Amino acid sequence: MKTQPERFDFEAPPVRTKWYLRPLTWLLCMPDVLKHGSIVRRHRMEGVKPPFVILCNHNAFLDFKVLTKSIYPARANYVVAIDGFIGREKLLRDVGCIGKRKFTSDLLLIRNLMKVIQNGDVAVIYPEARYSLCGTTAVLPESLGKFCKLLKAPVVTLICHGHHMNSPFWNLKDRGVKPVEADLTLLYTAEELKNATPDEINDRILEAFQYDDYAWLREKGLKIRYKGRAEGLEKVLYQCPACRKEYEMHTEGTKLWCASCGKEWELTESMELSAPDGRTEFTHIPDWYEWERENVRAEVRAGTYSSGVLPARVMSLPNAKKFIPLGEGTLLHDMNGFTVRGTDFDGDPFEMIKTVPSLYSCHIEYEYLGKYGDLVDLNTLEDTWYITPHDVKCSVTKMALATEELYFDYRRKAGKPVKPGFA
Repeated sequence: MKTQPERFDFEAPPVRTKWYLRPLTWLLCMPDVLKHGSIVRRHRMEGVKPPFVILCNHNAFLDFKVLTKSIYPARANYVVAIDGFIGREKLLRDVGCIGKRKFTSDLLLIRNLMKVIQNGDVAVIYPEARYSLCGTTAVLPESLGKFCKLLKAPVVTLICHGHHMNSPFWNLKDRGVKPVEADLTLLYTAEELKNATPDEINDRILEAFQYDDYAWLREKGLKIRYKGRAEGLEKVLYQCPACRKEYEMHTEGTKLWCASCGKEWELTESMELSAPDGRTEFTHIPDWYEWERENVRAEVRAGTYSSGVLPARVMSLPNAKKFIPLGEGTLLHDMNGFTVRGTDFDGDPFEMIKTVPSLYSCHIEYEYLGKYGDLVDLNTLEDTWYITPHDVKCSVTKMALATEELYFDYRRKAGKPVKPGFA
């Protein structure tokens, strides 16, 4: 690329939400909140006022709307990934959003969040840093406890239930789930925080973040009657438990099947799997997903994990204006981490290498924006690359699982194993 593009300004201080936008954001959120009958239960929240930190789980865009209901009329600043700013940077900054590149260590972000607390406002953070792939807790950064100690403000959690069931990451169609629920909980007052260790804070946060939307749906006796409810599930359940073949799973309507061995499953209105013929290996979708993780872990520990070299299209997002196509390249994910190489349209080579120690998890997308396919996005502090493998069978879900398992294995071998649930 001959001309270096303008870069997103991460040094800009957080904007305190314009007074005239605060009721507007509430009005924009309320139709969906009312449509889904959102119930917010409050625990230890009597007398809690800004400033405070709020840690939220992340399953769907509805999360943001329920959050707005939960803390209104408090003024808040939200950590948002850079692609959320595309074409609307000024508006998002004006409503209090702070830009971030996913899975990078960003000292500027910490400085900006400290400024939010100094301003007397609410710092909104989604520590899972991505939508949950299957409605259960994603790994949390082990730096959370130290981060909370640094901000010296009360710590609140908002854990939403039912949002994945309503609009799962693998098929964003709104299924009209009602009512959805959320728990708004004060975990630590500022005084309690002083006397807690980072490990103790982490343990309490992890306990608060335990959720399972599939189990929640069954406990509430709710049904998903959407006729295409299984479509897209093959993105998450990419490996057949009957024949163990990968990348041969398909869906249509309420059916999930393996093209390799022919095994078929029905996804019921309770979002449980049932095999019409033979044994049902997994009725609970998160159990199938964790089985895939175990298989990836075995490859990692055997030192055999590799995606192979995959042809890929690469786009860059240096700022919030638009994606910039870099050109054709290759993507390799193996025991050394990610390697992306190619040649741009000016004939210049490009390369990004993300080693295992540098990345505890990664962000993936399914059918991104309806036109870019399944992809992995990798970040530096200067740029975000969107890498779409094409014309080859593979799974970005497996890459996401492998990224975590490679990191866990690295830490274990270094004699510094991470606690379960953290990375």
